[in-house]
Amino acid sequence: MNDPMRIAFTACPLCESTAFTHETTGDCSRHVLYKRELSPLIKWNRCTSCGHVFTEGYFTPEASALIFRETKIDQRAGHDIERQRHVGAEMVENVLPFVKGGTWLDVGFGSGALLFAAQEYGFTPVGTDLRADNVAALKKFGIEAHACDLEGLTLDRPCHVISLADVLEHMPFPKTGLKAAHRLLADDGVVLISMPNSETALWRVFNESGTNPYWGELEHFHNFGRSRLYDLLREMGFEPLKYGVSKRYRACMEVIARKAR
Repeated sequence: MNDPMRIAFTACPLCESTAFTHETTGDCSRHVLYKRELSPLIKWNRCTSCGHVFTEGYFTPEASALIFRETKIDQRAGHDIERQRHVGAEMVENVLPFVKGGTWLDVGFGSGALLFAAQEYGFTPVGTDLRADNVAALKKFGIEAHACDLEGLTLDRPCHVISLADVLEHMPFPKTGLKAAHRLLADDGVVLISMPNSETALWRVFNESGTNPYWGELEHFHNFGRSRLYDLLREMGFEPLKYGVSKRYRACMEVIARKAR
């Protein structure tokens, strides 16, 4: 690996196998957060042991600081608040059969739409985001917010719902994030996870037409399929309860899983 802005994965970040092969290379030079200091190419590997697909490496602290210096407009607290209210409400309603109330933690809350909706339905909303300016913006709405990653978060009460809405694929080591979520959840609490699903027919169409947007997604380190995500959740102490199609982004899935042990 010759990209000085990335730290190489020496093993699969899920199963730790050192047996992996090159899958494909994507172009991220048109990404809205791309900077000339970064390589325009993203190299992707496939683990030959568990089948997981991940980037050749994850960003150095310097590269991360460069990227997080800006916030995409659709990730700013309060953006498109009227239309996003309906998107957030649908996600909350998917959770209600399993959890009726309590503390709802949204990791990487972005526009805050999911937390606004959770609050409307009677949950106590809490958010985390790595962009300090966005945390300050959410606090202006009267919502508790923390400028830290999930692993570094401590709260004075357990969470009943933790949403990782298009977040897990951004974490270099997703198992670390799920371990933290498990720690923060109340017994029988649930996680709500959304992300692109590489096992869909639509994903195959994207690949065959050369239009797959996720090979060039600058902030992603992983591409999951439903089956690999389910295996990971069970390994980390969660039991999947419900699968659905997410309306947040293209080819996305939405999974609800309960803390099982």
